[in-house]
Parts: sequence; C-alpha cells; structure tokens
Amino acid sequence: MNKKEFIQKVAQLTKMTKKDVEKVWNAGLEVIKNALSKSRPEDVAFVGFGTFTVVKKKARTGRNPKTGEKIKIPARRVPKFKPGKELKKAVAR
Repeated sequence: MNKKEFIQKVAQLTKMTKKDVEKVWNAGLEVIKNALSKSRPEDVAFVGFGTFTVVKKKARTGRNPKTGEKIKIPARRVPKFKPGKELKKAVAR
C-alpha cells in the first residue's frame, strides 16, 4: 500500500475528504520528524502500535565492497521503530 492508497482508505473509513486526510497525514509526519530531529530527541509512542526513537551509531571501519578498500564510517543518529504488542499480534495472525 502506498501513501495515495492509504489516504483513500482512511478517507472512506472516516467520511473525510482525501484532501483533509492528506493534511492530517502530512501534519502527523511533520510532528514525528520534528520530535526525532531535535538535539535532544523525544520518543514518539503510540500505545499498541509502536514507538519511534533515535539511536546513536558509533563510528566504525567498513569496507568498500567494490574495491575492498577500508573506509571510515562516521558516528550518526538513525531513526528506529519498535512495534507494539497489538501490531505484533495483528501481523502474527
């Protein structure tokens, strides 16, 4: 399912217009991005669905698969999603 299909299904279920659903979707994503991109990121948790967090990855040495040359991979922050109990149950059916 892509974004367009998702918006269409939510619009049908809620009897909202596709335009309004898309505005809500975009605003929700913006709130999540802003919470995770702060200098001190906040976790975003939806009970039953899951939690978005930021994880710090340490700097490490890697290898270029094409040339075999060693390269330095810098430390970075990456987003992480941990599914909630209800989402796990729904997928396991």
